[in-house]
Amino acid sequence: MARAGLGRLLIAGVFVAVATGLWYSQEADFRNSLSWEGVTTWESPTPLNLHRVLRNDGYLVGWSDLRVNPLWVSYLLNDAGASQIGDRPGFSRDWRTLWPVSTDSYRGSGYDRGHLAPNYAIANVHGREAQRQTFLMSNMSPQRPNLNRQLWQRLEEAVMDHFVPRFGTLQVITGPIYPADFLEGVFHRVGFTQVPEAFYKILVVPSETPRVIAFIMPQQVSGNEPLDRFLVSVDKIEARTGLDFFPQLTPGAAGRLEGSVDTHGWDLQAVARRPGRFQ
Repeated sequence: MARAGLGRLLIAGVFVAVATGLWYSQEADFRNSLSWEGVTTWESPTPLNLHRVLRNDGYLVGWSDLRVNPLWVSYLLNDAGASQIGDRPGFSRDWRTLWPVSTDSYRGSGYDRGHLAPNYAIANVHGREAQRQTFLMSNMSPQRPNLNRQLWQRLEEAVMDHFVPRFGTLQVITGPIYPADFLEGVFHRVGFTQVPEAFYKILVVPSETPRVIAFIMPQQVSGNEPLDRFLVSVDKIEARTGLDFFPQLTPGAAGRLEGSVDTHGWDLQAVARRPGRFQ
C-alpha cells in the first residue's frame, strides 16, 4: 500500500511539473509577443524598482506593490486596424493588486485616471476584450488634467495616427517617473497610489535596423507645448527609473540605440505642434 501511494504521488508530481513547464513556456511566449528584446526588468534590483508582471490581453504591466502603481507598461501596435472600437468601458478594480485601488480612488484629488496602455490604440489593434482591460485600475496612474487630456493625449494620437502607419509596427513602453529621493514623494499619494513627477514613453521600430525615440513629460505642463520639446535618450529614462527596457540587447547595440536622441526618419515635425482632440 505504501509503495502504491508513493507511486501515485510520483506520478502526480510528474504531471504537476509538466503542467507547470507548459504554463511557463506559454506565458513566456505571450510576454515576448508584447515585448522587443526582452521584457522590461531592473538594472540593479532595489525595493524601488522591484515589480511583478501582470498579463493582460494586448499589454503587460510591471506592477509595483511599493508604489501601488505601474513602473512600466508594454504593448505592440501595428496598422492592421481590423478591430471595431466599442463604447468606452467603465473603470474596474484589479483584484491582482496587493493594495486596493478602487475606481473612485482619485475622486477629489485633482488628478485624472491616466491610461498608460491607451484605450483607442489597444482596442484598434487587440480587440474589444483588450479594450475593456485597459480600464483596469492597474493601468491607471495619477496625471494632471493638462497633461492627461492635452499633451499626453496628443502624443498617444501621434503614435497611433502618424507613427504606426509610417512604420507598420511599433513597440511602446511607457510609465511613471518618481522623485529621486523616495522620502520626498512617499507621502504624496492618491489613496494608496504614489503620484509620479513625470511620465515617459519609448517608441521602437523593431526592424533589422531598429530606431528609437523617447519622451519625458512632467506633470506641470500647459498642454500645448510642442512634442519635440520633451525628447530624451532612453539612457536618461533608465537612469531615472532604474529599469532596463531592452535586456536582451548586446552592450554595443544598447549603446548605439539608447545613448542619444535621433529623430531621423520619424517626421516628428509633422505632428509636434498639432493640436489635440480636446483643445
